[in-house]
Amino acid sequence: MNFIKGMDVSMLRELEEHGAKYYLNGEEGDLFKIMKETGVNLIRLRIWNNPYSESGEPYGGGTNDLITTLELARRAKKQDLDIMIDFHYSDFWADPAKQFKPKAWEGLSVDELKDVVYSYTKEVLEKMRSENIIPAIVQVGNEITNGFLWPEGKVENIATMCELLNAGIRGVRDTMPESKVMLHLDYGTDNELYRKWFGGIEPYNLDYDIIGMSYYPFWNGSIEALVSNMNDMVDTYKKEILITETSIGYTTDSLGCNGMVFSEELESKTVYPATQKGQELFMKELCRAVRGVNDNKGIGVVYWEPEWLPIPECAWASRIGCDYMNDKAELGNSWANQALFDEKGNANRALINLKQM
Repeated sequence: MNFIKGMDVSMLRELEEHGAKYYLNGEEGDLFKIMKETGVNLIRLRIWNNPYSESGEPYGGGTNDLITTLELARRAKKQDLDIMIDFHYSDFWADPAKQFKPKAWEGLSVDELKDVVYSYTKEVLEKMRSENIIPAIVQVGNEITNGFLWPEGKVENIATMCELLNAGIRGVRDTMPESKVMLHLDYGTDNELYRKWFGGIEPYNLDYDIIGMSYYPFWNGSIEALVSNMNDMVDTYKKEILITETSIGYTTDSLGCNGMVFSEELESKTVYPATQKGQELFMKELCRAVRGVNDNKGIGVVYWEPEWLPIPECAWASRIGCDYMNDKAELGNSWANQALFDEKGNANRALINLKQM
């Protein structure tokens, strides 16, 4: 596999439905074609089990059900881009702060949960195989630092968590033996966290290939700290390392949107100015750092939601999705000033010059 220059574009269908258009050097084009032309070689797509209320209202944030994921995967495949599938094993966002099991799985015993994790994973991947979509990487759980499928799969219940992870891994191996399996945590600079987590699962002999790390410089610190952790993980566990999520702002302007994450305060926590040149420099230095990981086991970088233009209606959640998670965060388009396209949809320097990284 070549060095991965990946993009998570899971919001795309919703953005396009609200009029998003993308341009490279002044020419409008299909996003996946633009990605291919600029040197992107992998597309990451999340999948939620059932991101709708009991009455069928979408939770928002891209509404990444199987139908949406397949539609985006077909378009990526048409451009000969590799695909990574990110199983959240949840009806909506899963991360270290929330790992809600799907509504349909509530009340199941641990044994029943293991069975359904296996069968669901297998069913999704069989559908993909039937369309000759073979993911290069399958991610079993999203940012599972604190476990997944709570409460049974909390990291404190490590034996049960590993049984549930193993069920998902078996679902991949039995359906997509060509795919690599990744386990993904957040906070890629926290060596103590990674040592404890991956050391903790060692006795359970999970069959995985890649350690995935989220790395957001404004939350997680320096690239030097990231490199130190990556090298230690490689030396200790002999696995490949992928920066599975990253991003940085090209402006601190909110671009007319509510709830924007990136701000002047977060800019001040990095050494990169919130400009297109600053964004490009960050990407260059991050790619160089990952390429330099011990034993050539730094396999790439995936940018999170580079296509999320400042369309206010394209929020991280609908009101009903926010209520479902009991999340108090401000509703709105929270990511547009970290996209790799400007507010008019023109490719930023970091994307235009990606081939050189």
